[in-house]
Amino acid sequence: MNQTLLGALCLSLAAGIWGGMFVASKYVLDYIPPFSLMVIRYLIGCTVLFAILRWSRIPRPAKTRSDWLLLGWIGFIGYLVTISFQFIGVDLADAHTASLLTATTPVFLVLFARIILKEAITVQKLVALLLASAGVVIVIEWNAGMGAYLLGSLILVMAAISWALLSVYVKRASAKFSSVEITAYGIFFGMLLTIPFAGWELQATGLAVPNIMVFSGVLYLGIVSTAGGFFLWNKGMQLMEAGVGSLFYFFQPLAGAVLDWLLLGEALTIHFFLGFLLIMAGIAVMTLGVPAKLVSSWYRGQGKD
Repeated sequence: MNQTLLGALCLSLAAGIWGGMFVASKYVLDYIPPFSLMVIRYLIGCTVLFAILRWSRIPRPAKTRSDWLLLGWIGFIGYLVTISFQFIGVDLADAHTASLLTATTPVFLVLFARIILKEAITVQKLVALLLASAGVVIVIEWNAGMGAYLLGSLILVMAAISWALLSVYVKRASAKFSSVEITAYGIFFGMLLTIPFAGWELQATGLAVPNIMVFSGVLYLGIVSTAGGFFLWNKGMQLMEAGVGSLFYFFQPLAGAVLDWLLLGEALTIHFFLGFLLIMAGIAVMTLGVPAKLVSSWYRGQGKD
C-alpha cells in the first residue's frame, strides 16, 4: 500500500476510535474517577504494547540519555498534560465546547511542525486547514454561549496545544524508534506520572465496585482507545508530514456525531453533512494537491497564450 494512503488510514482510524471513546468514558467515569481511569487504561495499553514488542521482531535500538528524555517528554506532554487538561476543561465547560476547541489541534500542529521540524507552511496547507476548521465549526454548531466557559475554554486550548506538541515530538522520535516502541514507552511514562494524582484522587473519592459493563468499558478504553488509538496516530504521523497528518484529527468530531446517532439516537442535522463535506474537501486539498495543480495548470495555459 502507498505510504501516504497507509498513513491516512492509520490517522483516520485513530481519530474515529477517539470519536467513539467519549461514549465509553461517559459510562465508566460514573464508577471510576478520571485520574484512576487514566492509570488503569495506561497500564492495560502499555502491557499490550510491550507484549507486542517482546514477541515480535520489531527492532529496538539502544537508547541514549537524550532518547530517554524524549520518550519521557512524550509521556509527560501527551499522556499526562493533554489528557488532564481535557478532563479539567470538560468539567469546567462542557463536552460540546471541548469537541470544538480540541479540534483546533491541527492549527497548532502545523505551526509547531514549522518551528520544530522545519516543515513548510504552504498555501495548500492553509486552504485545507481553513476548509476543515470551518467544517468542524459547522458540525459542532458554534453558539455564543460557549464564551461563558472562559477558564474551561482556555484549558481546552492548552490541551489542543499540548497534543500538537506531542504529535511533533512523536514525528521526531520516529526517525529512530518504531511507532510501537514510542507509544509503549510514552504511555508507560504517562502512567508513572499520573499515579500520584490517582492516589490523591482515590483518598478523596474512593472507588465504586465495577460491574461487567464497567469492566468491558475499561478493557475497551485500555486496549482499543489507548494501545490501538495512540499507536495508530503515532504510526500515521511517522508515515506523513506532521502538517499533512494533522488534518485527520478533524475526523474525531465526525466519528463522535455518527456514534451518537447510532448508539444514542441523536439526529444528524444538515450541519453535519455540510461540515462533513468541508472537512473532506480540506483533506482532499491537502492529499491531492488541488491548489498546486490549479496554479500549475493556469501557468501552463498562460504559456500557451
